Amino acid sequence: MQSSQPVTPGPEMQSRKEPAQQQTPARGTRRVSSGDMPSTQYDEVAWPSLGTLRRAFTRVSQRARVPEDPSLLRRSSRFLFRSFRRTLEEGMAGDGPQTPTVPGEAHRLEMPSKGMDGVSQQASTGVGPEELETDSGEGLASNTEHESGLLLAAFEQLRHPGDAAGWPPRLRTPTRGDPTGFARRAMYACSTTGWAAEIGTMVSETLGPDGVDAAALAELARVVRAEEEAHPAPPADGDFLRTPRRWRQHWEDAVRRSARERVRRVGSGAALGDNEGSSGLARLLAELGGLVRRDLQKVRLEVQPVYAAAGFPAWEAYLRAFHGAVAQRLQELACEARGCEQLYVLLDWAANVYRSPDFLGAPDLALPAEPLPPLLEPEVWAQLEKDYTSFLETKIANCFTGILQMEQSRWAAAEAPDVLQGRYHAPLSFDVHMLVAEHVKAAGAISAELEATTLRICARALGLFVPRFEKAFLESEAVSEPHLGAYINACEEFRTSLLARFPGIFEELEKPLAATTSSFQKHILQGFQSDVQPLFRAVCTKAWLTQDVLQPVMDKVVAFGRHLELLAPSPGQEILNEAHRFVVREYLVHALRPRERFRGVERLTGSHKMSLDAQAIGDTFQGLGSRFGGLVVDQAIPCVSEILGETYKDDIGRHLETLIGSYPGVGREHVLALLALRRLGRRRNQRLLQHAQRLLRAAAKAGDSGATRGRVLFAEIEVPTSVDVLITCI
Repeated sequence: MQSSQPVTPGPEMQSRKEPAQQQTPARGTRRVSSGDMPSTQYDEVAWPSLGTLRRAFTRVSQRARVPEDPSLLRRSSRFLFRSFRRTLEEGMAGDGPQTPTVPGEAHRLEMPSKGMDGVSQQASTGVGPEELETDSGEGLASNTEHESGLLLAAFEQLRHPGDAAGWPPRLRTPTRGDPTGFARRAMYACSTTGWAAEIGTMVSETLGPDGVDAAALAELARVVRAEEEAHPAPPADGDFLRTPRRWRQHWEDAVRRSARERVRRVGSGAALGDNEGSSGLARLLAELGGLVRRDLQKVRLEVQPVYAAAGFPAWEAYLRAFHGAVAQRLQELACEARGCEQLYVLLDWAANVYRSPDFLGAPDLALPAEPLPPLLEPEVWAQLEKDYTSFLETKIANCFTGILQMEQSRWAAAEAPDVLQGRYHAPLSFDVHMLVAEHVKAAGAISAELEATTLRICARALGLFVPRFEKAFLESEAVSEPHLGAYINACEEFRTSLLARFPGIFEELEKPLAATTSSFQKHILQGFQSDVQPLFRAVCTKAWLTQDVLQPVMDKVVAFGRHLELLAPSPGQEILNEAHRFVVREYLVHALRPRERFRGVERLTGSHKMSLDAQAIGDTFQGLGSRFGGLVVDQAIPCVSEILGETYKDDIGRHLETLIGSYPGVGREHVLALLALRRLGRRRNQRLLQHAQRLLRAAAKAGDSGATRGRVLFAEIEVPTSVDVLITCI
């Protein structure tokens, strides 16, 4: 051991007005303070180079007050730990061995010879902190690497003044008469600020472009764990030196700040304009997702293994930090989002992109559903969906308006509807189905509730659109059988697809669809009636007896039936049945009120001709698929024919019974018209009329609730009162 050196007063006892007189002791000199405490107490504390540490902490505290330059904090922390390193090396290179305050201290303070030589050289040359701050990048890198191996040793050397077991009684409760003890205690308290600043700096640089050395991260984790072991719980006497410094909390706070700052820099200063639509927000979210993906991949592949070796849960902390930062950023974007597209992009990114198993680029890096909290608070999510549906209602209504305008442009261009798979087809059907499917699918990808809401919006909009479209079409000049058939098919497709697939939601659409379909069917039938009705004027005339005047009618019927084959089966069948009924009814109208009366042979010829016409009508419509056969329609004309051509007059009553029993719509005026055709005489007519009236009263009492529309055929036939009918009544 070297001989004792003169005691040099510590810097805390020197005047602050003479900084130039302070000398840096040479290597091997152990500095102590000129206090009242004996040297044996100083050896017991084992605190070397107190003045150097005090100057270091003073500079750290002064530079920490300048927030304008963040690099100052990093440089201050580096200088602080260089001071710790120099202090440790000076203490270990002194005249005698230092007495550690805890077992194993001497072993922890062993330094690599190469690093110690470099530090000793700086200490011996008296290089100040300001000069150390101007080192080159290469020098800083080597110093940082060397410091990473000294952090834990510096903490072990520094924490023992705060350990109650290692403090002598006078240092546990320092007074004004013990400035050295007070300075040491204050310096230990100040050290926590330096370490907290160093923790924040290292965390903020971890995900930066240069990163942080793995050895420094590992040493940081070990220092945090050492602090937790040194201060497991707050002291009972309230001594602030033995109070836990909570460096792990500082580290977690720094991780959260780092994640929040990195996420906030994405798209900073960019405003979401209404004119830009969803493209700007989509780009911003894509950049945000890319940043989070790269950072978390780096944490999982590079940072987390280093911390894991020291028993530090880095992955969970970074995962929660970025999750919270993304959630906060989305909350801000939710307040700025405008319009249906931007709101949907935000909802879709939160529900599908962020929660996707491939979001982080690998299955083992997928974000867990638990225990992470929801990305957006329930009330925020509900408000976003509400705003989205409000915009969606307007958007869907505008889409239906656009569909109507496109159909009107086709009407103006006189474009005929296409025939696809044997059916008239209008683009209206495809456009509506695509509109509903697109929005429902998009909403279903976000949530089931939003899908149900979108379905209801589409159902209401379509229910309002159908009558609006019907009115616009019927008022246009494009009304034709092909167009009517195409739009009937479209309504039928809506009924079979939308109503059948979503019966509980689209059930209100049944009424407007049925009304519109019925209206279009009537217009088709009216067109057929207008074409055919003039051809019946030749029925029951002299020319009719010798010519086939019904053939033009049947030609029209066949052409009309071919047209109906291009309609959906159900509405096409209904129209065909009505056409069959109309032809039979119109034929009976001319048969019951003929323009000319037949006698003798002409009456028999007319009866036979009428039977042939009935056969032709029945065969034609049955060939087209009409379901109004048998007694329903086809037997009405033969009943009249039999009454007209019956040669045995007593059997006319039997024919009236068949007619009245088969067709409840037969009335007294129809019986009078039939009797007027035969000219049977007053008494026979009176007897047959009374018999018919008894049959009509009996049929009225019995009622016929199951009478079909075809069976009430005669109810729609008006027979005007003529002279012949009046004579028959008399």
